[in-house]
Amino acid sequence: MSGLDFGPELLPEEELLAFIRAQRWFASKSGEVAGLRILDAAGLRDEPPALVDALVELRNPSGGTEIYQLIISLAEEGGSAPPPPGRTIASAGGWSSYEAFTDPLFARELVHRLATRAALPAGEGRIEFSLADGPPLPDTEPRQVRVLGLEQSNTSIVLDEELIVKVFRRVEAGVNPELELLSFFAGHGYENVPRLRGWWSYAAPLMSLSLGVAQEFVPDARDGWSLALAELGSDAEGFLGRLPRLGEVIGEMHAVLASERDDPAFAPEQASDESLALLTATIDEEIEKVFSALPETASVAALRGRGDEVRELLRALSSAGTIGSRIRTHGDLHLGQLLWAHGDWLVIDFEGEPARPLHERRGKHSPLRDVAGMLRSFSYATAAASIEDPEIVARARGAFLEGYWPAVRGAAILPAGETAERLVRIFELEKAVYELRYELALRPDWVAIPVGGILRLLEEPL
Repeated sequence: MSGLDFGPELLPEEELLAFIRAQRWFASKSGEVAGLRILDAAGLRDEPPALVDALVELRNPSGGTEIYQLIISLAEEGGSAPPPPGRTIASAGGWSSYEAFTDPLFARELVHRLATRAALPAGEGRIEFSLADGPPLPDTEPRQVRVLGLEQSNTSIVLDEELIVKVFRRVEAGVNPELELLSFFAGHGYENVPRLRGWWSYAAPLMSLSLGVAQEFVPDARDGWSLALAELGSDAEGFLGRLPRLGEVIGEMHAVLASERDDPAFAPEQASDESLALLTATIDEEIEKVFSALPETASVAALRGRGDEVRELLRALSSAGTIGSRIRTHGDLHLGQLLWAHGDWLVIDFEGEPARPLHERRGKHSPLRDVAGMLRSFSYATAAASIEDPEIVARARGAFLEGYWPAVRGAAILPAGETAERLVRIFELEKAVYELRYELALRPDWVAIPVGGILRLLEEPL
């Protein structure tokens, strides 16, 4: 059976749609789907068990589309290698189609294609595999394939505790910022990220898509969120002692991202004189929306009726006048996007906010938006660790900024002194108002965290 012999009986629309809807990475969980089709596919393996990399297009009633990547295989029913539990899509004629990203066979084929820089024909285009500079990839079947279950928008597998492969699930035309930034860092000497080892992409006459990346796996690493929760409850001083270095790492990252002057995708752009006014207007509108719809609950009682006061704070802070330069940034920076390994911090997950379209995630912003995200993350971590001492949050913020300001200063992308500090407060306010809306809608037990952040900003002197 050929790798592309996936007829309607093995991938019927109803069963395929039901499978996609059940996945954590499916974006339109509450939206209607008007239709589905296999947009294109390339065979990774032709002989049984066949294996393809497939792009599935979903249409909504308004005519919009979403494209998802699936790794699909066929298994003979009753065979020696049954489909993994919960991964079967459909069965017919003694065969089952299933999603095979956890299959060691897929891992072996992927690593082989990367190592040989293969180009596989698809119906309308081809899938191209690329290898980064560095040591060769192993061209043998992985002994162990481990799935990382924390992500929602994508899927990651770890091969033999040496290589981590991220399969992009919802894909859009253009280069994914994860691949784009990791390639940039590799070419500009920034080492506080896991090394890029390879990637694969889809290329067709009218469209190109990033499909996934392979990076070095960092053994014995702890993610920043888990580390914060553990140490804030047992060794707060130890955790606080790590934060000046974290600030330095992020400052160095911003300085490197601002160092490219020739590539239009990365060259810093001086913000216009109207930029701060436009930013303020956008945040002001969000404040009005959120505060006009606050529920009659005790969790937001301290903010009810104070929308005008929050907007007045925003107007007072916006007298700063300029936001400095816009550069490429991380775009979704928080403790969960960090690793602590071998005595230093690594930054991971450069895709940006997954709910935003690709062109926005590749946009340029003030680096202080990343800073604000990091500072807000300290508030979330202390709350999750049941730390009620506000001094801990204040010290965490101070320690991070102590490392950040000197590291980024030489890049000349921020306004000086007090102006930069005011901008951080503006971006923190923007973030806290967003958090308030998000928690009210999805996690009401966490509402107290953004409420406390907004109250702190109201109470701080200008």
